[in-house]
Amino acid sequence: MTRSLRGQSAIVGIGTAGMGEAPGRSGIEILAEAGLNALGDAGLRLSDVDGVFSASSAHAFPTTSVGEYLGLKPSFFDGTMVGGASFEMHLLQAAMALDAGLCKVALICYGSNQRTAGGRLVSMSEPQWHETPYQARHPITAYALAASRHMHQFGTTRAQMAEVAVAARAWANMNPDAFARGPLSIDDVLSSRMVSDPLSTRDCCLVTDGGAACVVVRADRAKDHPKPPIYLLGAGAAQWHRSIVTMPDLTVTAASESGARAFQMAKLKQSDVDLVMLYDAFTINTILFLEDLGFCPKGEGGRFVGGGRIAPGGELAVNTNGGGLSCVHPGMYGLFLIIEAVTQLRRQAGERQLKKVDVALCHGNGGHLATQITALLSTSATL
Repeated sequence: MTRSLRGQSAIVGIGTAGMGEAPGRSGIEILAEAGLNALGDAGLRLSDVDGVFSASSAHAFPTTSVGEYLGLKPSFFDGTMVGGASFEMHLLQAAMALDAGLCKVALICYGSNQRTAGGRLVSMSEPQWHETPYQARHPITAYALAASRHMHQFGTTRAQMAEVAVAARAWANMNPDAFARGPLSIDDVLSSRMVSDPLSTRDCCLVTDGGAACVVVRADRAKDHPKPPIYLLGAGAAQWHRSIVTMPDLTVTAASESGARAFQMAKLKQSDVDLVMLYDAFTINTILFLEDLGFCPKGEGGRFVGGGRIAPGGELAVNTNGGGLSCVHPGMYGLFLIIEAVTQLRRQAGERQLKKVDVALCHGNGGHLATQITALLSTSATL
């Protein structure tokens, strides 16, 4: 029988840095500040860290770069790189390493200066050989294909996808750390410049700088830290393809498997979830993941998000920080999902704080809808 990881590890520190724009600073500098902020939040020092988890599009060997820059000599480290979902995978890997006694304090960290370095359109996944002749503008082209197919097959409209962007902006307007704030209407989204039909500029995530980090320890020492521990109840991963042209069905992602695995480990169901944090690199993502994670039937995602259902005051709280669409998106966004979930579960989200929140789902997406990783976090009330 395999040993369950449910409730065996907890996040005890979080930190961010360089949110939005950080001119004159490198990605590793932003990462380091976020890491130090997370350790300070946990009441720990750099010398306490013996596990390092990181991914980067700028460093071929991310954990050695992080270790050298921070002066760390970890006993366990992992640099798994599966795009924006890497950090949900790191959360699972850290839980396994802690459970096995391979480390005691795990630091998961990321930093990027993508915006100020001039990366206005940066792909984490280079086109494959069978796509190159068509001059695809990845990653946008890949997600536009999925959006087009969903529209054709299920009658989803651009206005329904626009609801996702408008809801995200409404949450961002209550978040002082969000990069994009101010009014945004469905008409604004529909009338914005088309980038890759049917996705306009407002259907696409931001390009920002930013860093994030979290500190994970075993549950049996979690209460030794100053902030309320947030426990990992379950996690699951799945990947079905590398190139968008080999995706089995453009309207069904591997989240349908990763989510089921996470819920099974956590011993929870969708109705137990108070907060849903989804990797919204494009508006179609939110619709696809709400379907594949079981919050609505396949093909109903467009109608499900209508009428402000996922906006402030709606039936389901989704991306309460403003998401990658309006809060922050420095190349890879997965760790920021975890930061917001912990912030909400700690009751530290200020104006946007949910009245009831004990379980949060974080779902990371990597590549061209390729790697899907789901994690369920909770307060001690759900242990």
